[in-house]
Amino acid sequence: MDFALLLVFVLPTLATPFVYFAGKKSPKAAALIVALIALVNIGLVLTTVPTVLNSVDHRYIERYDWIPVLNANFTLFVDGISVSIAIISLVLIMAAAVFSVNYMAGKKNLPVYYALLSLLSVGLVGVFITSNLLLFYFCWELMLVPAYFIVGGWGYRESYRAAFKLFIFTHAGAVFVLLGIGAIYMTTGYTDMFAAQAALGAYTETARWILIALTAGFAVKMAIVPVHMWLPDAHSEAPATMSALLSGVIISAGAYAILRLSLGVVFPSVGITFAVDFLHGLTVFGVISAFFGSLIALVETDIKRIIAYSSIAHMGYVLFGLSLFPSAVSQGQTIVLLEVAAITGTVLHLINHAVSKGLFFLAAGGVMHQTEVRDIREMGGLAGKMPFTAVSSTIAALSIAGTPPFACFISEFLIFVGAFEVIKADIFYLLPTALMLVATVLSLAYSLRFTSKVFFGQPKEGIVYAHKLVDIPNYMKAAMVILVVFVIVLGIYPTFFVDLIHTVSFG
Repeated sequence: MDFALLLVFVLPTLATPFVYFAGKKSPKAAALIVALIALVNIGLVLTTVPTVLNSVDHRYIERYDWIPVLNANFTLFVDGISVSIAIISLVLIMAAAVFSVNYMAGKKNLPVYYALLSLLSVGLVGVFITSNLLLFYFCWELMLVPAYFIVGGWGYRESYRAAFKLFIFTHAGAVFVLLGIGAIYMTTGYTDMFAAQAALGAYTETARWILIALTAGFAVKMAIVPVHMWLPDAHSEAPATMSALLSGVIISAGAYAILRLSLGVVFPSVGITFAVDFLHGLTVFGVISAFFGSLIALVETDIKRIIAYSSIAHMGYVLFGLSLFPSAVSQGQTIVLLEVAAITGTVLHLINHAVSKGLFFLAAGGVMHQTEVRDIREMGGLAGKMPFTAVSSTIAALSIAGTPPFACFISEFLIFVGAFEVIKADIFYLLPTALMLVATVLSLAYSLRFTSKVFFGQPKEGIVYAHKLVDIPNYMKAAMVILVVFVIVLGIYPTFFVDLIHTVSFG
């Protein structure tokens, strides 16, 4: 289909008012419309896969006239990386919508909630399917507005305080992104990523500043230490569906942007010495984030904040993986990801972390929905009352811990295989790699602590739950089943996404 990506962009946009009015009649109908549109969009994105796999440049591109005075086309494109992340983003949106049928039942203003969820999907997916820098920034900011209102309007105790923190931090990061994009246009005269990449080669000094600005802005969205402060509050106060999207897609968008823009577009023009120093800097921040997130998760007692700090730790893994990007690209070489295990593993980890952490947050939301308790010290023995939730949560926890045969194991394994390959050429990476191996042990520790405290052991004496304790309702189960299937299948057979990732080249 020649306009598949345009439909992916347009369908949820046009559907937003219909979702709102459907929600006035039946919130369940609104939720299922959002889920159905996400399912249709998955099918539309999948139609581009044969072109990505078989074409000469391994890209699927649609161009439409937009702003001639800026030489800007409305360009939609996917390659092996963006098509993979777009598919998983839509899967999470579909799961969040289905989960909401029971989870959000009885809450106020549900027509607005589902309309915002539909609008949020436009920004979330749009970031991954465009090569136009203006459209990219539009989608980057579009993610923020519905997220702010969903966190604030349907969150927990101090929801608007957390939403405001989310808005201020990520919008401050977006200022750096806008400065970088503006500098690219002023320097090259192009708004297309690939055209700008070719033109930046003559502006080495400017490219270095652009690289720093873009990466700083994207790091805020990734919640890398020390610009992570918004994430624990936003995740813990947001409804579980929004937490799943925040951790599964929104922070992953920051990592994708570093790979696509910082490393893919600007990095080839900065010179080899600066390039190596820059990658070493990413390594340091990645290791710090991995340890900080893991150590706080080990002592945290709030069920959602544990998972939130786990997200900071895993973005540390991702940033460490990105720091293994081939420095030879800055010398004019073209690198195919088929030859680079670390970046293949990093992109795959974005996918695997998205489904695993999305499942983890939905499971935590299910526990809170049924018990109305969020302190794990007041839980215990829930597996007997909530067996489905216990099994799903354990699968998510073991995946996050990097345990085979679940999804995150294979992606972490590829990152470390790539790290050992890089160590042969750059001994700097020896200590960081050793430290990151230690961080995986910490991941296992907080994951097992979570599972044992919540689901196993003896129920705590004197704790009285708000109502009779039973397992989660069917729509919540259906949403979690979708993600459980992905966590297991991606752990056993990740070939579909690996083959797509391997078609991508940089340089």
